Amino acid sequence: MSDTTVEIEGAEDHRTRVAAIRREKTRNRLIESALGVFAEKGPDGAMIDDFIAAAGVARGTFYNYFRTTGELLSAVAGEVSDEVLAVIDPVVRQSDDPAMRMAVGCRLYMHMAIRYPLWGAFITRVGTRRGSRGRRLDAYMTRDLEIGIAQGRFVVPHVEVARDLALGALVYGIGTMLRPDAPADYPEQVILAVLRALGLSEIEANLLAHASLPNTQAPQGMIFERITATPPTVE
Repeated sequence: MSDTTVEIEGAEDHRTRVAAIRREKTRNRLIESALGVFAEKGPDGAMIDDFIAAAGVARGTFYNYFRTTGELLSAVAGEVSDEVLAVIDPVVRQSDDPAMRMAVGCRLYMHMAIRYPLWGAFITRVGTRRGSRGRRLDAYMTRDLEIGIAQGRFVVPHVEVARDLALGALVYGIGTMLRPDAPADYPEQVILAVLRALGLSEIEANLLAHASLPNTQAPQGMIFERITATPPTVE
């Protein structure tokens, strides 16, 4: 192989890498800006023109990455969910008790929404629709609920019932929490009610719902590194 051929191939590899980086940056810009659009207008009120304007890209550029606003919503939800749960789940798995896992995981999730109100607003606007909450939230919550049911810690006939109960409480609870008049201990009140509904006694549910929360790192990734956080709540 001649030196000229090597130089040509090297230049082509460089151009390919630069193009890939540029594509990734553009996709990330669309996802980052879409979080605010969905939080403001909701999944049904947002139009493609809103995302184009927020990201500062051409219409054709949008369609190079997403065919519909639904595809963009799934991408945003998956990205933010993964970033949050990458912080929360390792803390949750430090306990072998599924009831403690549910209490800690749900409370951390709700407190994270207080810390990052833009993300919290996004959650309340997209609601409980499956495609807009990311896959890991369902997977991790179902995992702990199945363990709890198998061990007899949770008295619920079907894991789907338990999951829907907990997810509904999380989503609508976050919406209430973000109101100025929300009680400071609202996350704890919500989790207390969820644990009671899952079959725990009043005394144990109250202890788990009000136990001290462990410290967690801030979520890392392209979205949470760019949105404003309020000072963390001191337990």
